[in-house]
Amino acid sequence: MSVHPELNAQKKTVTRPMRTRFAPSPTGELHLGHAYSALTAWKAAGQSSELFCLRIDDLDHTRCRPAYTKQIKDDLSWLGLQWAETPLVQSKRLQRYAEALEKLKTDKLLYPCYLTRREVNSLLSAPHDGSEQAPAPYTRGLLSQEEQHQREINGHMAAWRLDCKAALARTGTLIWQDYAGTSHQVGIEQMPADRGDVVLGRRDIAASYHLSVVLDDADSQVELVVRGADLETSTPLHRLLQELLGLPTPVYLHHPLVCDKNGKRLSKRDHDTSLTALRAAGFSPADVIAMMPDFIV
Repeated sequence: MSVHPELNAQKKTVTRPMRTRFAPSPTGELHLGHAYSALTAWKAAGQSSELFCLRIDDLDHTRCRPAYTKQIKDDLSWLGLQWAETPLVQSKRLQRYAEALEKLKTDKLLYPCYLTRREVNSLLSAPHDGSEQAPAPYTRGLLSQEEQHQREINGHMAAWRLDCKAALARTGTLIWQDYAGTSHQVGIEQMPADRGDVVLGRRDIAASYHLSVVLDDADSQVELVVRGADLETSTPLHRLLQELLGLPTPVYLHHPLVCDKNGKRLSKRDHDTSLTALRAAGFSPADVIAMMPDFIV
């Protein structure tokens, strides 16, 4: 396999403050893991309100609540974080996402999928491992044109999937760089099976997590994307979308996840680790920080 020439470049660890963001979803209270991610981004931004951006990822309209958005801002302020700009809110950017989706359709890099999730799992034996991200199988051709047309007549909306192989054939091999200065190659071999033909346009809205975040980061002029190590497998896909949409490529920092005493990653169901609960129990910001892993910035 050939090696992209930039992979041979000398590594350079990023040391200067960079424009970055913290992008929580208002579907529950922030916990220690969220606080660790926010503080990692805050440190990478040089603790500058001009370089630290807050974004509210509220595309999941069935679970997001305004009260959680307010609590997020209160908790971050309590930790000492500040942001100069009005937070970007995804639910107000649906037109932006729809335009990008239409471009990818015009470029013939998307195809409609009329299969229900149950059908996808049944026909393709898609695994269920409890992960938040759904599998991304290749579903082109599993329904005939006649069946697709009939489902459209019956009012079934199509989801729009990325044709990953076609997209990579168009872009060729790509690279992305991490915070330590290491370059990573992006080709079909590096694209995880569950990050290939992902849904970029949901049935209910012309957007998805993967499409929205690359557009949001680009429009906010984010230089450094800070997020958990569990999302590193999404980075090759995001690099591909950046290339297809003509967007700049940020540097990526994937930090360790904060886990409980049993080694299980924290979730919003773990109320006793929420910042709301810790504040109510009399913990100070310094106490909360002392409970976290060492920072890598």
